[in-house]
Amino acid sequence: MTFKCLTYILVGMLKDHEKKTRFRDPERTRKRLLQAAFREVHRSGFQSASIDTILEATNVTKGALYHHFDSKEALGYAVVDEIVAKIVRDGWLSPLLGSGQPIDILIGIVRRTSVRPEDIRTGCPLLNLATEMSPVDEQFRKRLERIFLAWQEGVAALLRRGQSEGTVRRDLNPEESASFLVAMVEGYASLAKNAQDAKVWEVGIRNIVGWLRSLRAPRQSPKGGRPMSKKHVVRRGR
Repeated sequence: MTFKCLTYILVGMLKDHEKKTRFRDPERTRKRLLQAAFREVHRSGFQSASIDTILEATNVTKGALYHHFDSKEALGYAVVDEIVAKIVRDGWLSPLLGSGQPIDILIGIVRRTSVRPEDIRTGCPLLNLATEMSPVDEQFRKRLERIFLAWQEGVAALLRRGQSEGTVRRDLNPEESASFLVAMVEGYASLAKNAQDAKVWEVGIRNIVGWLRSLRAPRQSPKGGRPMSKKHVVRRGR
């Protein structure tokens, strides 16, 4: 009886230990908090985001949250650095490194832009935070600026590659063209969110794709067609 009782106790202790280990997995808890915070910030904005809503969504105590993040601001900075930056990296920076002609790569990325109602309703998280927080919090502004600059530099590097390969016009400025592309993408995202209409984004995609096609080197024009117009090409500054 004593042996059986001891066995039951030991088994029970092991099970309790396994439960506590799973519950106290700090990395998993941190990731859950970040994901819940991102959803809340994306839905409500950072300043209106509710810590209680984040805690309720994760079933985590306030003490556990502040163990991982010193303040609401620290949580917001982590959302920018680890989630918003990853969205841009996965959606733009990684595809920019793919094989193929640069203009085709850019057109493919733009055409994959989501026009789902839920994405139109909430808008671009990078743009939302830049609009809300850049004027009021310098740490937010710097972090968001780094993401924008990485995005623009990624596009510019791809355009420079196209110029060296002879597939992109040599009379355009890659940096200026890259910033113009980012501005168009975020501009149409803002217009679509305000209109709450996916058709606005669909028109934007067509217009952006048309502009990108105008950046091809003349010999890349469709066979039998006239050279592409230089009307919309961003030229090098003098």
